[in-house]
Amino acid sequence: MPCFSLPLRTVMTSRATIILTALSVLIAGEAMGSDVAFDLEAHRGGRALLPENSLPAFANALTMGVDTLELDVGVTADGEVIVSHERGLNPDLARDARGAYVPPPGPPFVTLKLADVRSYDVGQIRPDSSYAKQFPDQRAIPGTRIPTLKELFALVRKSGNMRVRFNIETKIDPNHPDETLDPQTFVAKLLELIEAEGFSDRVMVQSFDWRTLLLVQQQAPKIPTVYLTLQRGSGQTVALDKATNWTAGFSPADHGGSLPRTIKTAGGAIWSPYFGDVTAALIAEAHQFGLRVVVWTVNKREDMARMIELGVDGIISDRPDLLREVAGGKGITLPAGTPVAP
Repeated sequence: MPCFSLPLRTVMTSRATIILTALSVLIAGEAMGSDVAFDLEAHRGGRALLPENSLPAFANALTMGVDTLELDVGVTADGEVIVSHERGLNPDLARDARGAYVPPPGPPFVTLKLADVRSYDVGQIRPDSSYAKQFPDQRAIPGTRIPTLKELFALVRKSGNMRVRFNIETKIDPNHPDETLDPQTFVAKLLELIEAEGFSDRVMVQSFDWRTLLLVQQQAPKIPTVYLTLQRGSGQTVALDKATNWTAGFSPADHGGSLPRTIKTAGGAIWSPYFGDVTAALIAEAHQFGLRVVVWTVNKREDMARMIELGVDGIISDRPDLLREVAGGKGITLPAGTPVAP
């Protein structure tokens, strides 16, 4: 059997690579919490069940038991960090004092003060909308208002839940810079609030706009960053052969065509792809780079089971109740609920 002798420099380089890879996995694990094996996330609080991104929805998720509350934030004209998926009032959700839904497109939050935002009811989906057809079983709660992030933190304190985490998405679109604050100001406002409220060790920041993630990494390096991606359709945010407006100058073409390698190079701790974009090979590749893989948004039982079987580290779902059933059936330890009223 032939014996090959490698040059000393090659051996040292290989050993260094192994050590660095091991350290990366360890650091990512510590950043997420060593006790996190599988991350069960309630998307927008579980919008298939209750009004999205609302205190009632988050209270329901806390009562049920989830690992992470997934949510989105924007900033108002008077600098308040609010919880909303859209960059402005959603015409399918927001009703004025007369009960009329706002005409599309809704005004951006950056043009509205918090008091203005509070005047709208977001507790019931517009009945004739495609959104209503998507979530026919969502229980309406008329009178629900768009909450602030500070109010969500207060709700979690009230619940007594010392373990649940927050996966906070910065709702910035590089193609519509006039609809939000600039990335620097947006991130500064968000991080200032997180620090003031004492939740820095329980927060992840996610975004399709990688500019905001780079800023978080610079200003709050202990907060894990979650790189959101979509590789298909009109909403595509990443391409394997070039940088896009979303990727802050990073191109997978410069990293062997590998999206996981690109995200690792950018400084990410977690890759969060659309679940239809992942394969077992891609998940394994991401794990080799020390990245956790948390897929979005998975609402069907069979898709949840398939993702778990492929080896994902977590699932974001509009149906956290169903996800608990499927994950429990796969032998995954389920998070305990902490009953709380909004």
